Amino acid sequence: MNTTTAINADLLKKLENKSATIGIVGLGYVGLPLLIRFAEEGYKVLGFDIDQDKTDALMRGESYIEHIGADKISRALKNQALATTDYTHANEADALIICVPTPLDQHREPDLSFVLGTMESLLPHLRKGQVISLESTTWPGTTEEKLKPMIESRGFAVGKDIFLVYSPEREDPGNPDFTTRNIPKVCGGVTEACKAAGLALYGQVVDQLVPVSSTRAAELTKLLENIHRAVNIGLVNEMKIVAAKMGIDIHEVIRAAATKPFGFVPYYPGPGLGGHCIPIDPFYLTWKAREYGINTRFIELAGEINSAMPDYVISRVMEGLNRQGKAVNGSRILILGIAYKKNIDDMRESPSVILMEKLQNLGAKIAYSDPHIPVFPKLRKHSFDLASTPLTPATLESFDCALLVTDHDRFDYDMIFSHAPLIVDTRGRFQEKTGKILKA
Repeated sequence: MNTTTAINADLLKKLENKSATIGIVGLGYVGLPLLIRFAEEGYKVLGFDIDQDKTDALMRGESYIEHIGADKISRALKNQALATTDYTHANEADALIICVPTPLDQHREPDLSFVLGTMESLLPHLRKGQVISLESTTWPGTTEEKLKPMIESRGFAVGKDIFLVYSPEREDPGNPDFTTRNIPKVCGGVTEACKAAGLALYGQVVDQLVPVSSTRAAELTKLLENIHRAVNIGLVNEMKIVAAKMGIDIHEVIRAAATKPFGFVPYYPGPGLGGHCIPIDPFYLTWKAREYGINTRFIELAGEINSAMPDYVISRVMEGLNRQGKAVNGSRILILGIAYKKNIDDMRESPSVILMEKLQNLGAKIAYSDPHIPVFPKLRKHSFDLASTPLTPATLESFDCALLVTDHDRFDYDMIFSHAPLIVDTRGRFQEKTGKILKA
C-alpha cells in the first residue's frame, strides 16, 4: 500500500467507525444542525465561528435559533461537542465542513469573501489526511478554481494528501418533516478519492447519498434547485397581478389547478423573495454564465418580477388607504410578520424589511408584530429600533392598515379580521371577500 492509499484508507476507516473528529465551520442555520447531527451519531465535533457570542451561548447549552431546542445543544455537549473561535483547533479535525454565507455585493455580484476568508484562516492548520467539504452555495467551479489552489499553495496534493469535496446544504429551517438526516445529500469530489472521502463523511449521518461526477455538477445542482423555485415563483407572481386586474383570486385558481394529478406543481405568490437562497442563488449562475458568453434571460426576467413585488404590495396599500380617504404619509401601518417565511425566526433577505423601509420613506409610521422575533435584530444592511407589538383588539384598531407579510400560524386571524380597519394580504390567508381586505 503506497502512502497516498494509506492516508485515504486511514481517513475512511475513521469516518466509518466514527472515531473521526468533525469540524464544522460556521454555526448558523446550516452548520448548527450539522454539528448536532454528527454529535448524535457519536462523533467528536468541533464547531468554529467568528462570533464569540454564538460559541459562548453554545458552550452554556443555549440555542440562538428558535427551531433548534436547547435540549439538542445540551445533548451535543454531552457527546463531546465543543464550540470555539480558535481556528488553531482545526488541526485536530479529520473533516472540516465549511458552512458560511455567500451573499451578493453592492453590485449584485457573488461575494465569496466569507468562504475565502474562512479558508485563509484554516490554511495554517491543515494537515495530511483531512477531508474538506464546502457546503455554501456558489457558482460552478468555485471549489476547484478557488479552494483547490489555496490548499495546494501549502504544499498539499488534493486527492492524495487532502480530499476536497462540494456538498451543497439543503436545510429548510423550521420544516418538521425534513431534517439533516432525511434530506438526500448531493456530493461531488475533485477526484474519485475525494468523492469517496466525502461519501464516507456524510454516510453515517444522512440516510441517502447522491454522488455526482464532479464538484461543478454538485455546485450547479444546488443552483438549479433554487433557480427552479425562483422562476416558478416569478411566474405565479406575474399571474397574481394579471388575476387581480381581472378580479380573480389567484389563490383560488392555484388551489383548483393543484387538483390536476399530473403536470402541475403549485407555487404561491408573495410579497417578494426571502431567505438566503432563492433571492441570491440565481445571480451566482447569471454572473458565471457571462464568462461563457451566455445571457440567462429567463432567470433574470424572473428576478426582475420577484424584485418588483414589494412595490406592487405598496401600491395595494396605497389603494386600500385611498379608499378610506387616507394617504400613506402619516398613516399607521402594522407589519404582520418579519421573518422571511412562516413559523421561524429567520430574517435573512426578508421582504418585510424592504417593505418597512419603503413605507417609512413614504412617511408612514411603521410598527411590526411577529411572535417569533420579539426585537428587531441588527442586520448588516438594515436596522429598525423596534420591538414586536402585541396583537390585541385595541392595538389592531389603532392602526390604519395591517399588512400581512409573513403568515405565521400563531397569529389570531379571526381577531385580525374583526379588528383591523384595513388588511392587505400578501399570502392569501384571508378568504373573505369584504371591502376591507385587499389581496397583494
